[in-house]
Amino acid sequence: MIDDQLLEIMACPACKGPIELKDDRIVCQQCGRRYPIRDGIPIMLIEEAEDPSSGGGEADSSQ
Repeated sequence: MIDDQLLEIMACPACKGPIELKDDRIVCQQCGRRYPIRDGIPIMLIEEAEDPSSGGGEADSSQ
């Protein structure tokens, strides 16, 4: 879906942390924000991201 080389150079727009592809989302490894992918295009806008602290509640988020 998303090219591995593209994922290597991308970063989270909110915290500049590294990102990874999980299921159908791009997930920041640092802050945990999840960015959608629509029609094969990553939507890397902070206002479009799911914030894990606002009810998304992933089990492996440590606070």
